[in-house]
Amino acid sequence: MDRVYYDHAASSPMNPEAAKAMLEVMTGTYGNPSSTHSFGRAVRQLLNRSRDTIAHGIGCTAGELVFTGGGTESDNAALIGAARAARKQGKSHIITSATEHHAVLQSCEALEREGFRVTIVPVDEHGIVNPADVERAIESDTALISIMYVNNETGTIQPIEEIGELARSKSVLLHVDAVQALGVLAIDVRQLPVDLMSFSSHKINGPQGVGALYIRKGTAVEPIQYGGSQERKRRAGTENVAGIVGFAKAFELSVNSLAERKPFLEQLRYTWIERMREIVGAEGIVVNGHPSNYAPHILNMSFIGVGTESMLMNLDLAGIAASGGSACTAGALEPSYVLQAMNFSQERQASAVRFSFGLGNTMEELELAAKKVATFMARVRTNA
Repeated sequence: MDRVYYDHAASSPMNPEAAKAMLEVMTGTYGNPSSTHSFGRAVRQLLNRSRDTIAHGIGCTAGELVFTGGGTESDNAALIGAARAARKQGKSHIITSATEHHAVLQSCEALEREGFRVTIVPVDEHGIVNPADVERAIESDTALISIMYVNNETGTIQPIEEIGELARSKSVLLHVDAVQALGVLAIDVRQLPVDLMSFSSHKINGPQGVGALYIRKGTAVEPIQYGGSQERKRRAGTENVAGIVGFAKAFELSVNSLAERKPFLEQLRYTWIERMREIVGAEGIVVNGHPSNYAPHILNMSFIGVGTESMLMNLDLAGIAASGGSACTAGALEPSYVLQAMNFSQERQASAVRFSFGLGNTMEELELAAKKVATFMARVRTNA
């Protein structure tokens, strides 16, 4: 059976060139990058080269980039590290939004248990944070604002520049989870009013278990991991050099191909919407998210009248991988907290599916996938 992968926002297939670069490291070098002998220096050179590649690509210095174990660790390190450092200056208030990734929301919950206060600002029906709400939430002891760049469930792009300028005017740090933005949006931290930014490798066709955190020079962040002086004493532990090399290669390929990939991803997204409307009927399909401010690789749509669980099961049986954008709790597929925060009807929440596109997807494959959906949707309607 031909299989179709439309879940790139969850994890993306590794670029063969990234895998090749990693294999060369794993079979050719084995020194510790902290060692001073020639074996260690050879590995350190690979690490430095990878850091330079990513730093140059996002517009920061090598000293402002910390390698981590992934996007979740980057979010944790940014929020917890910056909050604890700010508390020493008498600041103990944090602002975030209702649709952030759990890596941010649960970090905030952990900080609340340490005595910090957290304000969660709402989003509108398109999933957008209103900067005026953020401004109203800022208090004299606000230390940090954390707003994601691109929502992982809907693809909605947040007004990061406006929120960042607001934060700067109030002397408040801004952290941005850019995990879903990297590789699909041009990022230049020299132009963005951002102090901390999180990235992940496996969303851009690199290996899993590797990420990075941008820390603007002069930003106080306490380490949350101890046991060594690696990463300028900001993240203890021997670096995953092979993974970092793979991340850098995937990053390089992703950034260099952005001009060609972005329009193609947009075409895939637009065509899938049109095909689904033809198959289901325009009244049966609702696109969830902002109508114009969205990342081209993520599409969240509700199949009105067909439950998410049923839709995902039929998609999987047809060989199509997609996501409900939901958490499986105690065996029950629960509605997405992101869609709940957007105040959708229960029917719309309960029929939402996320499709996300990327490396390896083609228009020919999309047409084949659409035919499969047409086949099982006819069956679903017959049995309804």
